[in-house]
Amino acid sequence: MDSQARLAVVTGGSRGLGYEVAKSLIANGDRVVIVSQDIARAKKAANELGCESQCVDLADLDATRRTFELIQSKYGVPQVLVLAHGVMSEKMSKTLRTTTEEWRRVMAINLDSVFVAINTICPAMAQARDGRVIIFTACLGRMSGPGNAGGLAPYRISKAGVNALVRNLAHETGLGARGFLVDATCPNHTRTDMGGPDAPRSVEEGAKTAIWLATREFDPAKDKTGLFWEDRKTIDW
Repeated sequence: MDSQARLAVVTGGSRGLGYEVAKSLIANGDRVVIVSQDIARAKKAANELGCESQCVDLADLDATRRTFELIQSKYGVPQVLVLAHGVMSEKMSKTLRTTTEEWRRVMAINLDSVFVAINTICPAMAQARDGRVIIFTACLGRMSGPGNAGGLAPYRISKAGVNALVRNLAHETGLGARGFLVDATCPNHTRTDMGGPDAPRSVEEGAKTAIWLATREFDPAKDKTGLFWEDRKTIDW
């Protein structure tokens, strides 16, 4: 990897939306490290993309922290962090029927690991005043409209937590005035392993807004961060 290029870390980078983001960032000239749970899939994706890879079970929060510490010590402080990993909850996981195990599984991967990744690697990004964090979330996590309107409770609530984390972190770090940007994006129903083959949107369509957020020109005097984006437009939380 070109040591002078921007460093981007992409979770979920061995497939789906994360893979598409990693591919586009590499085409943009960035050096990329993908993070994946599956060692064989990560190596295959890294070989295809021409990038580096790290493997970790993101449900293991201690291992997740160690992995992000390793990434920073080995590759340096990234300028871009894209968190594209996530899991769906079981179909019948309504609040009154969800098991503790299912609740913890989904929260650990969808929300807790997002916090750990940010908490580990973003202090240096914020201090450098040169960082962009883009998190794939979901419209099912919105507090407006049909977002939290029942069913798939662990998934919806974990994504609502991610949305709150993004908004809170953006305000804590000056809403872009200090060179640190943080945004959420909803890819909508996309043809990934989670979305299924009959989803209406392609992976390219689902990843487009995240790629734009990672590469856009940003003028703090007129541009905004700390928002929820869908198809390059802001939507209500």
